[in-house]
Amino acid sequence: MSGAKGPTLLFIAGSLLLVPGLACATGAAQAVSAPSVGQAGGQPAQADQEGAPSPPLTPAEPVLKEAPPLPEIPVLNEEDARAEATRLNSAFRHEVPVALKVSSAQKAAWIALAKEQIQQASFPLDRPQVVLVVDRNPAVQRMCLMLALPGQSDWQVIGSTKVSTGTTGRKFYYITPTGVFINTADILGYRALGTKNENGIMGNGTKGMRVWDFGWQWAEKGWLPVPREKGQIRLEMHATDPVYLESRLGHVASEGCIRIPSSLNVFIDKHGLIDVEDEQMAVIDNRFRALLRPDRVATPLAGSAVIVVDSASRPDLAQVTISENKAPARHPAQQTHS
Repeated sequence: MSGAKGPTLLFIAGSLLLVPGLACATGAAQAVSAPSVGQAGGQPAQADQEGAPSPPLTPAEPVLKEAPPLPEIPVLNEEDARAEATRLNSAFRHEVPVALKVSSAQKAAWIALAKEQIQQASFPLDRPQVVLVVDRNPAVQRMCLMLALPGQSDWQVIGSTKVSTGTTGRKFYYITPTGVFINTADILGYRALGTKNENGIMGNGTKGMRVWDFGWQWAEKGWLPVPREKGQIRLEMHATDPVYLESRLGHVASEGCIRIPSSLNVFIDKHGLIDVEDEQMAVIDNRFRALLRPDRVATPLAGSAVIVVDSASRPDLAQVTISENKAPARHPAQQTHS
């Protein structure tokens, strides 16, 4: 319980003013603007609408005079990294029932495209880590989880599923941009409330599904003719309605966000695949600790990057990804060093 606040002294043009209620009013305003994370009040005003931004991330209170040091990010050698990726692949096959097969041709194409985006973004791939590669090609619509190895082309597949990215032809629907998007600790992210919109749809999936927020990004307006004007969207990755929309994954459908299966959402969340910065902050900030799953088993290969590529932009690779994408829909993504 907080005590009564005293009056506030203001110095204005050499005069001294006594304002009795100012400190209290300021404190109240701050309390409203920074709701606690993990509670209903800590969610965005439209938390279960696609593209709703995360709550503002204001400085934690009380501010620590001496914060404990952040834990070091683990760096595995290649042998240990591949062994951990194999373990994750085994877990993926057991925990994600909608896993798809990844052919050698698809793997090579996605690695080549991901490396192009990494180079363009000057992303520092300085340790073995998991990256999530999303192919927005309308004829593909896939995500592939990979162990990325610095200076090597033989990345290792962990698993793959269908996804849905931004569509065209509908007002206010944007085309998901390509690039490297980082799950940075500058943005907290949130979890779905499981509420339904006016059409009875749970936009971010059932209650507790994770929403990764990559901030404001420029994207093409999908309802306009080519060359399309760009606008800003709140780029997020989240689950979708398990009854009405999850079965439609594999086709462009979203307003610009990346929709993923609920089982994949849980897998990424449980193993902390792109939470390397959040894990560090959880040591010193209760808001991050509240966001992360209490039963998580964070992998030492945790990274931060979602890499959106478009195989349609490369005719030499598009044919490979499209033809291979017509393989049987359900197939465990069983891989070792591939």
